[in-house]
Amino acid sequence: MNQVKEISSKQAEYIRNANHRWNGKIGATQSGKTFIDTLYVIPNRIEERIGKSGLVFIVGVSKETITRNVIEPLQELFGTKAVTNISSNNTCKILGEKVYCLGADNAGRVSKFRGARVKYLYIDELVDINKEVFELLKSRLSFEYSCCDFAGNPQNTHHWVKEFIDSDVDLYLQKYTLFDNPFLPSEYVKQLCKEYEGTVYYNRYILGQWCDAEGIIFRQIADNKSRYIVEETDYDFVSIGIDWGGNGSAHSITATGIKRDYTSLQVLASDKMEATGTDTKQLFRWIINFITKIIDKYGMITVIYCDSAEQVLINSLNSELQAKGIYIPVKNSVKTPIKDRIEAINRILNLDKISFINGETKTCIEALQTAVYDEKASEDRWLDDGTSDIDSLDSFVYSWEYWMPNIVFRIGGNI
Repeated sequence: MNQVKEISSKQAEYIRNANHRWNGKIGATQSGKTFIDTLYVIPNRIEERIGKSGLVFIVGVSKETITRNVIEPLQELFGTKAVTNISSNNTCKILGEKVYCLGADNAGRVSKFRGARVKYLYIDELVDINKEVFELLKSRLSFEYSCCDFAGNPQNTHHWVKEFIDSDVDLYLQKYTLFDNPFLPSEYVKQLCKEYEGTVYYNRYILGQWCDAEGIIFRQIADNKSRYIVEETDYDFVSIGIDWGGNGSAHSITATGIKRDYTSLQVLASDKMEATGTDTKQLFRWIINFITKIIDKYGMITVIYCDSAEQVLINSLNSELQAKGIYIPVKNSVKTPIKDRIEAINRILNLDKISFINGETKTCIEALQTAVYDEKASEDRWLDDGTSDIDSLDSFVYSWEYWMPNIVFRIGGNI
């Protein structure tokens, strides 16, 4: 039934041995884990169960990631008649079988299937899905022929998925490193290793190891800030990020220059101001002075992104700017997950795709140098207890995170 494709010895081993109730692959990114699932595992599991009682589910982080990681690769292999698009009711047809495709970001939608019995379950990016969704579906694998295949990248050693695979369930598990995929170009492998070198992500995404995040986050700039300091500017447009301070924290502002092809960032200036004892009049005067200096020195500012938690301050800043004849769009920050911010910054630093104007960016540099992991958190995040300048980190990220997917893709591929 399947088209003939070259597969690795590791993938062939999975086909031979993955005959348990739970079958999974945990390990490095781009190591071929999902490829063998779309080439062989998913269509064959479904075909084997055609005519048998029960439902088929494909679950992922979101409907969009299921489409990108599972449905579109299946369509490339088998065509859109054999594998249809996901419809508005979150189902598709695979080999004539109705398949429920559900994003685990919506536990409420999945809860509607509490009474359902599942004959086949595929989970994409298992480590990133909601535990509640997993537990609900796990309890529905109630036929003797029910089974689940999954794939994912490892995170910290206390993750609930690590606890699950270390339990006594009927499980066949493969562990993958990047080097288990013999079909990747050597230059790509070299580049990917460089992107994650010296970070926790090298252990996870290259070596495929469960690894805790500890200590200083951005060791590259903490150990050698001169590597990133420049005198000359090189950017195409300027964006500003603002983080509003509160009790015990500071207001922070960062101006970042961005290349129009998203291949690099350049922090032009940064500053912070104590929030305690500061009124809005002082705050807006400080912000407008900063903005005016940036315009005078570097040219027009394209947009300002502010911490979305303070809508009154955002509206007031917009009014103050217009009253001064400064017409710059003021928008809500995107607020990407902190773990995604950390990974993106580490990759940009490793590839030298960021620079800091000498003498103008002290607060931003110091914030990056002193940020440490919150070792008690369930996922990667920086410690926000006042011991390091998280306010300046936030304004720095706000200034460019709107373009983060494009930047990450352009500098090293969409991992």
